[in-house]
Amino acid sequence: MMTLLSRLFIKDRENVSNPKVRQSYGVLCGFMGILFNLVLFGTKFLAGTISRSIAITADAFNNLSDAGSSIITLIGFKMAGQEPDPDHPFGHGRIEYISGLLVSILILLMGYELLKSSFLKIMHPEELYYSPLILGILIFSILVKCYMAFYNHSIGNRIDSSAMKATAMDSLSDTVATFVVLIATLISHFTGFTVDGYCGVLVGLFICFAGVNAAKDTISPLLGQAPAPDFVQQIHDIVMSYDDVQGIHDLIVHNYGPGRVLISLHAEVRADGDLISLHDTIDLIEHRLHDVLHCSAVIHMDPICVDDEETINRKEQISAYLKTIDDRLSVHDFRLVKGPTHTNVIFDISVPYKLKLSDEALKETVCAKLKEDDPRYIGVINIDKQFA
Repeated sequence: MMTLLSRLFIKDRENVSNPKVRQSYGVLCGFMGILFNLVLFGTKFLAGTISRSIAITADAFNNLSDAGSSIITLIGFKMAGQEPDPDHPFGHGRIEYISGLLVSILILLMGYELLKSSFLKIMHPEELYYSPLILGILIFSILVKCYMAFYNHSIGNRIDSSAMKATAMDSLSDTVATFVVLIATLISHFTGFTVDGYCGVLVGLFICFAGVNAAKDTISPLLGQAPAPDFVQQIHDIVMSYDDVQGIHDLIVHNYGPGRVLISLHAEVRADGDLISLHDTIDLIEHRLHDVLHCSAVIHMDPICVDDEETINRKEQISAYLKTIDDRLSVHDFRLVKGPTHTNVIFDISVPYKLKLSDEALKETVCAKLKEDDPRYIGVINIDKQFA
């Protein structure tokens, strides 16, 4: 159904990197989510009223909250698709993450309410009424929620949307919740044991667990999470495919929402190269990053010496020494400034987070190594954190 609707209502539907296409997918899924959840609320509320089951009634209101979640998702995609303005020059893409966070909060609130109601049901159990109509409604609900989880997850992966993935997780939790309610109803009917409240507790715990996982997926990009390793590798492969580039470092990825990524990096080039030619190469790389990865790039040129044997040997020695401390350490912007009494060895060390040594301790260790190799060497070291 969703494939057919996307063909009918979404122009250029294959171009998912286009913010307008992503917005259309989000709006379509939002509308369908509202429709499905309102139908499920009505049918399950009827079943819960007839059977006097707290689990079925709570599950019905869970679907009503899902309709609210779909409204949030729909509004979130509409707002995220707004054009940049003077107050928000990078667009409004992060609203999509906020809408996903609101959905996860609703999931947690519903889980809490279900847990509270279920504990009351355990304390004051009631006999449940069973009928084929109730059984059919529950099975229908499970099938619908399975379909909703499938298409939300599929489209969420297709357009790389944390909000859609949170909605898919919500639908999956609802599927499990309704299945547990179905089992409780059958047990009560065939054995006479009232397990309605206990099953409600299990459903509530599962819903809370799903809410926590959904929140993690939306909070991380809002806080500024590290870019995906495959994205970093793609950047590295594109930049290093040009012969004029000797190396890259200080890569920073700024995520302003899906399809709104800015990157900055330093590209090492020959110090004796032609400036105009090198600048042209950097321009070409920036345009290629935009065309291939759909991101805006700013590249700073770092001139390095590639002909001085002492500089090359000293850099290799320092790099090898750093690997004995931690294999993740690396050196860049390495140069020697020679004087009559001493030589300044100037370079940056790229340091990962959670390194055992402090920045100052690392500097002292490396400076001591330089002095040990040659008393004339004075280390002038800058510590760079690895952002990607």
